Amino acid sequence: MTVDILHLARKNIQKLEPYQSARRIGGKGEVWLNANESPTPISFFSNIKSFNRYPEFQPKKLIQLYSKYVNISEDQILITRGADEGIELLMKSFCEPGKDAIIYCPPTYDMYGINAKIFGIEIKEILMLKNSWKIDISNIISNLDKVKLIYICNPNNPTGNLIHSKDLLILLKATLGRAILVIDEAYIEFSSKNSMVNFLKEYSNLIILRTLSKAFSLAGIRCGFVLASKEIINILHKVISPYPISSLIADIACQALHDNAILDMKNRVNQININRSYLVNELKKIIFIEKIFKSHANYILVKLFHFEKVFWSLWHKGIILRNQNHKINLKRCLRISVGSDVECLRLINELKRVSKKNIL
Repeated sequence: MTVDILHLARKNIQKLEPYQSARRIGGKGEVWLNANESPTPISFFSNIKSFNRYPEFQPKKLIQLYSKYVNISEDQILITRGADEGIELLMKSFCEPGKDAIIYCPPTYDMYGINAKIFGIEIKEILMLKNSWKIDISNIISNLDKVKLIYICNPNNPTGNLIHSKDLLILLKATLGRAILVIDEAYIEFSSKNSMVNFLKEYSNLIILRTLSKAFSLAGIRCGFVLASKEIINILHKVISPYPISSLIADIACQALHDNAILDMKNRVNQININRSYLVNELKKIIFIEKIFKSHANYILVKLFHFEKVFWSLWHKGIILRNQNHKINLKRCLRISVGSDVECLRLINELKRVSKKNIL
């Protein structure tokens, strides 16, 4: 017997528009430039010989290696299933549904707002200043009532810009004792000197999110980190699941954090930054590219004339980009992940073909 059970779901979930991840959107791609992944796969061999025991709650060796990498104390680190779990855990830990609020600054990563909707937490959207993509500091500070968490992505996704440290320090000082500033540094390896990690010692209201998905070329293992004060990490220990990181994931992540592997990562980052410069220079020559926004990450935001026709023309050729047209202040924009040499050349050649054939 079939009975309608959809009405049993929470009302906010019934209305929720889920996040459309790159793989969820689909496409029959040969050149995947829509998820900001590393174009270079890396291989590992497992050192795990048996799987009959549960893994460590927080794998000690992985904590030690990441502590060395970011140069902070081991008790200031929580390992999570990607930075996404960190976003979620902070709301679980600090926000009372129906009472507290978060701030985030569109256009930015959608999961800050989606997680808040899932948990029934009020959202205050403080838009970035159009085109400059600076955060609206005065507007944020004047809207702190009920706010527990402020999410800032740096470099920002999808715009690619950096949020200046002086602006972040103004926010940290203004929110001390009132709210927590969460800086999502998923892409920070592409502009490492701009990390706020060193300020964790000074500001108890600072939390930093990190991941191995981007520069470390490990999107497939879903491993991230929350960096914060010891007191905040202890709170998160109460909320995270009992065995969040599998033995296999911990093993691979440890291998990726040894000295030689970190050197390889830095070399990959350098190559991506070179490829980004190549793409920018070549995109400037394409007649239907209206604007190229400066990027400090492994992707470029571009504004196009006839953006939809260009997007679908590339899609049908197996070159998959990320459509940003639906986002606030991003009309006619596409986000292009920086690929390998071959992928970048394929993209530029196809854009030139579209331009020359005047199929728009």
